Amino acid sequence: MARSLSQMMLKRFASYPLARSSAITSRSIHQGEVRYSTSVPSDPDTHEDFRPTSKLESSGLSLENIVEQDVKENPVMIYMKGVPDLPRCGFSSLAVRVLKEYNAPISARNILEDPELKNAVKAFSHWPTFPQIFINGEFIGGSDIILNMHQSGELKDKLKTIVDNQSKEE
Repeated sequence: MARSLSQMMLKRFASYPLARSSAITSRSIHQGEVRYSTSVPSDPDTHEDFRPTSKLESSGLSLENIVEQDVKENPVMIYMKGVPDLPRCGFSSLAVRVLKEYNAPISARNILEDPELKNAVKAFSHWPTFPQIFINGEFIGGSDIILNMHQSGELKDKLKTIVDNQSKEE
C-alpha cells in the first residue's frame, strides 16, 4: 500500500518526543498568556509514556459542559482550526492576529482534533462556522466580526478590563 509523502513526514515528525511535547504547552506571547489544547495522532511506534493523553476524554465532563466551562473560565476563548501558534486556516489566523494586538490572554481549543467537540461548540453558540470567539462569556462571532470590532475601536473597549486585570496580576 503506497503512502503519501505527507503521511510519511507526519509519522517521522510525530516520532520525535520533543516535537510532541512542545505541541501541548502553555506559552507567553506578547506579555499575554496563550493556552491551547492540541494532540498528535497516536503512533504505534512511539512508547506509551510519550503518547499524548486526551484531557477531554478523561475529565468525566460532557463536551457541552466542557465548552460551557471553557467559556466561563477563560476571558478570551477561541475555538479554531489549529492552535494560536499554528493556525490551520486563514480565518483562524486572522482572528488570532487581531486578538494578539491587544496582548489579552487567549485560550483556545483546536476543533480539528475532535469532530464531536466541533459539533458541541456549534450547538452551544448556535453558529455554524469557525473560528468562534467568546469574550467574558459572551459569544462575539468569527474573524470578520472581530476584525470589524478592531477597526471600529469596539474590540479595544471590550478587552480593556481583561488586559488591565492581566497587567495588575503581573
